[in-house]
Amino acid sequence: MEHPLLLFPQLNISASKDKPYYKVMKSAIKEEPHKASKTGAKQKRNRLSLLLQKPEFHEGDHLGKPGNLTKAASVSPEEAVKWGESFDKLLSEKAGLDAFTKFLKTEFSEENIEFWIACEDYKKSKSAHELLPKAKTIFETFIQKDAPKEVNLDFHTKEVTSQSIGQPLHSTFDAAQSTVYRLMEQDSYPRFLSSALYRSLLQGSAPARAPLRRRSRSFTVSDFQGARPDFTL
Repeated sequence: MEHPLLLFPQLNISASKDKPYYKVMKSAIKEEPHKASKTGAKQKRNRLSLLLQKPEFHEGDHLGKPGNLTKAASVSPEEAVKWGESFDKLLSEKAGLDAFTKFLKTEFSEENIEFWIACEDYKKSKSAHELLPKAKTIFETFIQKDAPKEVNLDFHTKEVTSQSIGQPLHSTFDAAQSTVYRLMEQDSYPRFLSSALYRSLLQGSAPARAPLRRRSRSFTVSDFQGARPDFTL
């Protein structure tokens, strides 16, 4: 009788549990051949989506254990108040980033913060040798057409980013990251501040399970043009 792993090669994904995030994602993407049918593409997105939810996706970032509500619940009201001062202050603290990520999951838009985190990790690469595999993984996961976690970017930003993937720099994703940051700041952040999750933190109580809501209208860069000057993260 053949070995179970030979009969079901997809089980090899779980076997790579201890590999770094980018190696896991790269191998997973390569294992899925391109399929012309919509059904095949959907299956690919679903499988990679499940993989992205694994703990190794957050390896090396400052989110801590995903889904840990007790960490957010331990935040003092005084600390939560500071998060309302600016979006930058919210993301600069582990508990704030964790709480905001949980909120985005209730709106099915967590790909935005996951992309931002991946870009932060990418810029911390210590050698040029690390940049190429990481850049390709980020591009295939978040930017290319029909990517499993595709973020909303304007055509020009997507085009400029794709042209530099072959010879990536530490600044390759700066424009795309700034765009996604601005969209979250103008769209999701105000809703987070008025959410039950954030209000419970201000009151010093454990947040109740937030009801899932349908994804809101997809905003584009043009929706916010002129809203505030561009900035560099």
